Amino acid sequence: MTVAPEAETRPLPEGYVRLTIDGIEVDAPKGELLIRTAERMGITIPRFCDHPLLDPAGACRQCLVDVEMGGRPMPKPQASCTMTVADGMVVRTQRTSPVADKAQQGVMELLLINHPLDCPICDKGGECPLQNQALKHGRAESRFHDTKRTFAKPVPISSQVLLDRERCVLCQRCTRFSKQIAGDPFIELLERGALQQIGIGEQKPFQSYFSGNTIQICPVGALTSAAYRFRSRPFDLVSTPGQCEHCASGCEIRNDWRRGKVMRRLAGDDPEVNEEWICDKGRFAFRYATADDRITRPLVRENGELRPASWTEALQVAANGLAEARDAGGVGVLPGGRLTVEDAYAYSKFARVALRTNDIDYRARAHSAEELRFLESTVVGVTPATGVTYRDFESAPAVLCVAFEPEEESPIVFLRLRKAARKHQTKVFHLGAWSSPGVEKTTVIVHDGGPVRTGSLVPCVPGGEGAALRSLPSEVDDGLRQAGSVIVVGERAAEIPGLYSEVLRTAERTGARVAWIPRRAGERGAIEVGALPTLLPGGRPVADAAARAELERQWGLESGALPATSGRDLTGILTAAATGELAGLVVGGVDPNDLPDPALAARALQRADFVVSLELRPSAVTEHADVVLPIAPSVEKSGSYLNWEGRRREFRTTIEGTGALPDCRVLDTLAVELDADLFTQTPAAAAAELDRVGPHVGARLPAPDQPAAQAPSPGQGQAVLATWRQLLDNGSMQADEPNLAGTARRTVAVLAPRTAQRIGLGPAQLVEVRTAKGAVVLAAELAEMPDDVVWLPADSGSSKVHRTLGVGHGALVDIAATTPLPTAFGNGQAPAADGGASHLDGGRA
Repeated sequence: MTVAPEAETRPLPEGYVRLTIDGIEVDAPKGELLIRTAERMGITIPRFCDHPLLDPAGACRQCLVDVEMGGRPMPKPQASCTMTVADGMVVRTQRTSPVADKAQQGVMELLLINHPLDCPICDKGGECPLQNQALKHGRAESRFHDTKRTFAKPVPISSQVLLDRERCVLCQRCTRFSKQIAGDPFIELLERGALQQIGIGEQKPFQSYFSGNTIQICPVGALTSAAYRFRSRPFDLVSTPGQCEHCASGCEIRNDWRRGKVMRRLAGDDPEVNEEWICDKGRFAFRYATADDRITRPLVRENGELRPASWTEALQVAANGLAEARDAGGVGVLPGGRLTVEDAYAYSKFARVALRTNDIDYRARAHSAEELRFLESTVVGVTPATGVTYRDFESAPAVLCVAFEPEEESPIVFLRLRKAARKHQTKVFHLGAWSSPGVEKTTVIVHDGGPVRTGSLVPCVPGGEGAALRSLPSEVDDGLRQAGSVIVVGERAAEIPGLYSEVLRTAERTGARVAWIPRRAGERGAIEVGALPTLLPGGRPVADAAARAELERQWGLESGALPATSGRDLTGILTAAATGELAGLVVGGVDPNDLPDPALAARALQRADFVVSLELRPSAVTEHADVVLPIAPSVEKSGSYLNWEGRRREFRTTIEGTGALPDCRVLDTLAVELDADLFTQTPAAAAAELDRVGPHVGARLPAPDQPAAQAPSPGQGQAVLATWRQLLDNGSMQADEPNLAGTARRTVAVLAPRTAQRIGLGPAQLVEVRTAKGAVVLAAELAEMPDDVVWLPADSGSSKVHRTLGVGHGALVDIAATTPLPTAFGNGQAPAADGGASHLDGGRA
């Protein structure tokens, strides 16, 4: 090959090699796969098994290329997805090599021998790589005319994934994703030779939180969605980029819709956040927006009953009622943690300008004054440039998770932690009561050579996490002292006195950075816009007179118009309403059963003189609301979320023309009726004003410094309760998703064998967990954990911990073994041995 003189003298960067692909000389980093180098050059090599986020497999052989080394051609074409670049290598793809082209055509011919060629009815038809590449790289006629192999189809490998085995080309993308990325090896290659096929173990369905990704990356129609199968064709759909509204991960998604209805969701491609993955909740839980019970018209209570009303009437009634309540005793505002940044900003401004109060708190969950100080000092104002990011997990030598269950509370964080452990030897430690599935999959990585332990559980009794941080094992403490290490703390820390303070002290002692990861999508945005009793938009302290004056100028208010005293937190607001001190409530999609004291919330709603509810579907608040104002779901409005990193995740309207209004528009119009101007008529207007307001430039508020509490000591017949919410549970945004619900984890009580022995738990008995308020009865599952500890899912099946028991994580509960009753509480059904639960306090299951 003739090389230009300047190429001979061009220096080769360190760590690179120089090769030629299709006559073009290129420099590539050592170890890079040939197929990646070709991609960077704009040369497309057909492939099925290759995926940039999966380890090479060389299973399909469709990417064969002609390779020459040292002037000598290799005896046969090579798979470009498994071969790495080398200095002096000469590669010819199907574009320039008849040998490579013929080899690729032969492989395609083999793949189609048994393929059913059912493109007209296949869900993948129109977006199928096999279809596209058969047309581009296949032969017009096949030499094989024997009867094709057939299988019974479809095979439900889970309640939401169906398998058509005869379409499978054995690329192993699904099995590699499950084993490598998700850590769920439930799906595997079975049989050998011509009978080899994808399958699952007997009585072991594909129970993975990430199973939908295998549907998306399947290059043929072998894996299909039970919820989407035969519903539409790709060319019928309009695709709109979006952002997932379920958790704080901030995933990029794609909404595919037609005729005003979302038909399916796919993962978007964002290397900085979710890469190309989303959890099944984000993929499948979107039909709540079109549920039959959705509220589409305003409702006004008249003679004790809610009736439909016009927007004009409803807003006038709401304004009159709120004005009276504001003047009588004040109004508390509970926006909830699922709002967009723009909607949360409207609530924050509505509270201060229209209701003249700082009684606002978005934290519709367990919370504390210590947590509020932690958010003020450590979280507000943090951005990807100044805080921890997803990429920081991959480069961290050690990560310690405190009061945080990543797979359940932020699935994409879980995937990134697992990737960090698998690819970069990051040591992932968890401070908790037991090795849950998520803990196991981030601390033990299963490779082909066997399991490798990359981290560990630091066992501790619930409520004693703060004390455990003071005496960490040397392996954990040494790991955190290495540069770049991270401590991740979850929202559950608010239930443990002194834990946030101890996390900050541990970070100061070791030099580790701190990341706070809440569960809901709108929590970070709500902090930044001041949906808290002590913070104004931009993180301005309510108690800072200069900050208030600056905001008054920004908002065009008179000097001193903003209330100067800090407001009540959520529990304080509900307590004041329950005692008659507060006269009104404005509630934004909060479910009282999510609160730490649902009974207090019920009393507050009953006692309040006037309640306005902004919501999508009926809830426990609707039963007490005087005015119900319907609002738009995320697919019917535009806006943005802030993910846990502080990264802005903007999205535009997917379904236009429904007439549904975002919260910011409803509040803006309601404020006008109260003689106040919010200027939040649209999400764009609200976002523009928030940008003009800007962040607080003053000093941060001091961090909390509270002593860590000791773990409670259970007495005879008692245990310490551990609890958190599972990803798939009773959440209202999972409504109308029976296929998704079928993959939820079993509702069981987890306890140690010695604890089970102490309470006399027999093989046919259930576990009863009781407080003075009620009891939950569940099937038992034994695990290695501290003695006298019991774990319950917070809101799965009939296990509704806060509502039934009235306590949370770290509380003392009574525990006993009980025999299933022949009939259960009037419904003729015995408690399910596989995890069914029963309330003994008469509450609804």
